[in-house]
This record gives sequence, C-alpha cells and structure tokens, in this order.
Amino acid sequence: MSHDRVAAPVGVLFVAFRVLLPFASGYFLSYLFRSVNAVIAPNLQSDLGIGAGELGTLTAAYFVLFAIAQFPLGVVLDRYGPRKVQAGFLLIAVLGSAAFAMSDNLAMLTLARALIGLGVAGGLMSAMKAITLWVPAERWPLANGVFMTAGGLGALVATLPVELLLRVMSWHGLFWLLAMFSLLAAAAIFFIVPDKPGSQTQPQSLREQMQEYRSYITDRRFWRLAPLCMIAMSIGMAVQGLWSGPYLRDVGGLNRHEAAELQFLLALALTFGFTLSGIIADALARLGVTLKTMLCVTACGYSLVLLWLASGVSATQPLLWIVFGLISNSTVLAYPILGRIFPLRAMGRITTMLNGIVFGFAYFGQAGLGWVIDLWPRGPQGEYPPAAYAWAFGIPALLMLASILWFATGPGFTQSDSANASAGGSKPQD
Repeated sequence: MSHDRVAAPVGVLFVAFRVLLPFASGYFLSYLFRSVNAVIAPNLQSDLGIGAGELGTLTAAYFVLFAIAQFPLGVVLDRYGPRKVQAGFLLIAVLGSAAFAMSDNLAMLTLARALIGLGVAGGLMSAMKAITLWVPAERWPLANGVFMTAGGLGALVATLPVELLLRVMSWHGLFWLLAMFSLLAAAAIFFIVPDKPGSQTQPQSLREQMQEYRSYITDRRFWRLAPLCMIAMSIGMAVQGLWSGPYLRDVGGLNRHEAAELQFLLALALTFGFTLSGIIADALARLGVTLKTMLCVTACGYSLVLLWLASGVSATQPLLWIVFGLISNSTVLAYPILGRIFPLRAMGRITTMLNGIVFGFAYFGQAGLGWVIDLWPRGPQGEYPPAAYAWAFGIPALLMLASILWFATGPGFTQSDSANASAGGSKPQD
C-alpha cells in the first residue's frame, strides 16, 4: 500500500476537504455528545430527581457500548475501510439521539445514552485509519492533532452555546437537533469521502486477523503504554465532559452561567491543545525529541494540574482551566507511538484496541467520580463539600503519576520500531 506524500498544494487541499473535513464532522459530534451532559446536568437532576451517583452512571453509559464496539470496529475498519464503517455507525447515533429526546425516565435515558455511544464509537478511529491511508507516516502526529481540533470544537459547542440554546428550547429539543446533525454527517462521509486508490487489496481472512489481534494484545510494549492512557484519557473526559460543572458550582461557588463560561474557556483551550500538541510534536521530533519523552513530560504536567484542582485552591482561576484544557489531551501521542510499533495493515485494530480499553475504563472513571463524591452528604442547596472533589480528583492524579513511572521505565520506542512497522512486522519486546 503506497503512502507517498500527497502532491501539494492540490493534493493537500483534496485530503483536507474530501477526507479529513467529513470525518471531522463525525468526531465533532462524538465530543459534543460526550460533553453535553456537563451543561444539562442541572436539568437532568431536576427533571429526574437524581443525585451525583445516578447522574454519573447515566452519563457514563455512553462509554459502555462505545468501548465494546472498539474491538469489532478495528476488524471492520481494516476489512472495509473507514468511509462505509463510519457512515453506518453514525446512523446508530441518529437513533440514539432521537431515543434520548423522547425519553423521560432514568432507565430509558441510560439506554439511549449507551446507544449514542455506540453510534459515535468510530469517530476518532475511522479518521485515524483514513489518515494512515492518505497522510505520510512522519506527519501522523501533526495530522492527528489538527484533526482532533474538531473534537475540541464539539466540546466547545457543548458549553456556553448549549447553555444559551437551552434558554429557547428544552434538552429534548436539543437532542432532536443533534439527531438531525448526525444524519447529515453520515451522509457527508458516505457521499463525499473517496476510497483511497490502490488501497482495495485482498483482505486477510477473519481468522488471520484475529490471530494477529491476539499477538498485539499480548505485546508487552502495549501494556506499558495502556495504563497511562486509561487513566489520563478517562479522567480528562470525566472532568471535561461532566464533573467540571458541578465542581465549579460546589467548590468554586459559581452560578450556572458563570460555570458554563469557564467550561467554554476549558473547551477552547482543549481545542487549541489538540492542534498545538500536533504542531509541537512535529517540531520536537525534527529536533530529535522522542514521542515517549513528550508524552511523559506533558502527562506529568497534567497530573500536577489535577492535584491542584483537588486542593480546591484558586478553583475558578481561568489560567488553571486553560492549562488543564491544553494538556489533558497529551496522551493522544500514544496513537502515533503505536503506529510506529505495529504493522500498517493492522492500524484499525491496534488503535481501536487501545481505544476500547480506554473507554471501557472511562465508564468507571466518570461514574466512579460520582460514586466517590456521593460518599459525602449533600448540603441544603444540593451541593457537595470540597472534600468530596478532593478525593475524587486526587486519587486518579496519583494513579496517573504511577502509570507515568511504569511507562517511562519500560522498553523504548525507537526508530527500529518504526522501520519494523513499515515493513509489516511486529516483534515482541521484553
């Protein structure tokens, strides 16, 4: 399979508008769905009469089918390509969003939320598969970072714009609107994105794919990297996607609109962080700095910011939330790292394998924070004490530092890995 550089400037524009932009619409919706409950949480708690534990479990239901879908998703991406697979999955998101809009009890909303998670399960992985088909390998970190900006924009829209929208429509109407946008995104991907010329090779048999799958999931290098991603990504999604709102109200003392403004700032920083991480990684790689070093340094900074939030000091300081947004996505560097270890033909399976593990853990991260917070009694206005958030944020921060140490002291990810991946092999390393 050829990965020659696309001819510039026409080829670059072709890839940007015919490939990356349609897939970006799907990832935009994925992040919007993932994050929107942070703003509509008061509506849900008021309408359903639920506490932090139930709210966390409802919101985290998104991750259940999302995580389970990652493993078969990798197989079908490698066999049928990202265009058909992602368009089909988004149709499930249409059904899930419509079901959420029509539901008015906790059980049905939880089921609909899980269905939405299944529908957007291919948002990032299908795009990464497309990037490996259309973009030269040495530019994957940059392409991934730029593409993931669309996710940041989805998180951005899920804050203050949603808060303003809720003044003219109910959350039921909001989800009908999201169902319509999901249908448009599915159509754009199916009808606009072309198939990569020369990429329609004879696929491996399903048995061969599964045999390779087993060898990848037992590779020790993978399990040096996976725990850091599991903790860092899941807690970042939990805070940004839900618990930032209650934290700012209970610890920071902000009202709903003030909290939404800071969440908007957080999402804005998250958006810039996706692009910035790709640009910085691309520049530092040219200076000889390894992706492993970049990942360890930024993840350490992420842990320290989370510990600061746990302390409750300057809880509403905008700079703190900006820094959190900029670096909380730093572990996306794991995906190009894996791309340099394993064979190119298996990138759908490899990236979805990591994503499945991460999002499976994300359920326990998002719901778990709610369970911890619920250990403390609520105040007269329904608020939780700062100590509840101190424990909920502090425990994962310490676990993240331990996972950084585990990864940093593990085997290196060298240029020989990259050459090995390009050659189509994967050698286990002790």
